[in-house]
Amino acid sequence: MSDTSKSASYPVSLTIDYPDRELNRLTSVFRVILIVPIVAILVLVSGPSWDSAKDAWRFPFAVGGIVFLPTVLMLLVRWKYPRWWFDWNLALSRFGMRVGAYFALLTDGYPSTDEEQTVHLTMKYPDVARELKTGLPLVKWFLAIPHYIVLAFLFVGALGAVLIAWFAILFTARYPRGLFDFVVGVMRWAVRVSAYAFVLVTDVYPPFSLD
Repeated sequence: MSDTSKSASYPVSLTIDYPDRELNRLTSVFRVILIVPIVAILVLVSGPSWDSAKDAWRFPFAVGGIVFLPTVLMLLVRWKYPRWWFDWNLALSRFGMRVGAYFALLTDGYPSTDEEQTVHLTMKYPDVARELKTGLPLVKWFLAIPHYIVLAFLFVGALGAVLIAWFAILFTARYPRGLFDFVVGVMRWAVRVSAYAFVLVTDVYPPFSLD
């Protein structure tokens, strides 16, 4: 099966509505300032980084983050993915995508903590017995290493595309469609890898595709 076919049938999808209208030049110019409050909220609800001492200050304030290690243990010991853990992981992923889309100038709408807005992320709740393999949750983060390498380069390209789009919006109030599709494609690729390696909703290896 080709990567295009795999991406079309993958149990995780991300689409962002293209703003086929004039964008707000003023909020685009000051986006890095306007985004600070919602990024602070995202950081606090995302929880501390367990492998970084510099994030220790967040322990008294953070409430969660992606439920990764508990899900690994639950899948290994009970072979069960609690639905409310899935719902939390999906909601947090959606929130992160909305903040990312706003930062990347893909939308003028200030990110909501709960409403879908123009960013549409779906993940299929897994049938654990049929769709997830015993022991695989322990190694999926490792198996995804090739994706991390490719995404590192893609993120650099996406940042360059956002910078070019910033100038385009400044002068034309429009986001070039080619740049828009590329940035959304990189975000789509990243969220598929996250769903495979950390949210653990699928054992289907992510396609190397922006589609």
